[in-house]
Amino acid sequence: MNICPNCGLPKEACMCGELEKTKQKIRIQKATRKFGKYVTTVSGLDKNVKEIAKQLKEKLACGGTVKENTIELQGDHIKKAKEKLVELGFDKENIEEVA
Repeated sequence: MNICPNCGLPKEACMCGELEKTKQKIRIQKATRKFGKYVTTVSGLDKNVKEIAKQLKEKLACGGTVKENTIELQGDHIKKAKEKLVELGFDKENIEEVA
């Protein structure tokens, strides 16, 4: 049986990943790029940034990339990105929207 080194519980019952999600301070903001195009950036994520970016791009039907643990989404998606992050288990109070 595999035991989690952090909490000492079996891997199947480990809640360390879920607890980490509630502690993260996430910042979502909109920026303007070339030719007046909008980009939504999501920063403050510690782990699984590429997987979260993939899920956000699928949900929002947009392109995007990950640069230095910051997710960049093409377009203005502040509200929808926050909703999706809450669905993924992040704490709503710890997500800051900067317009």
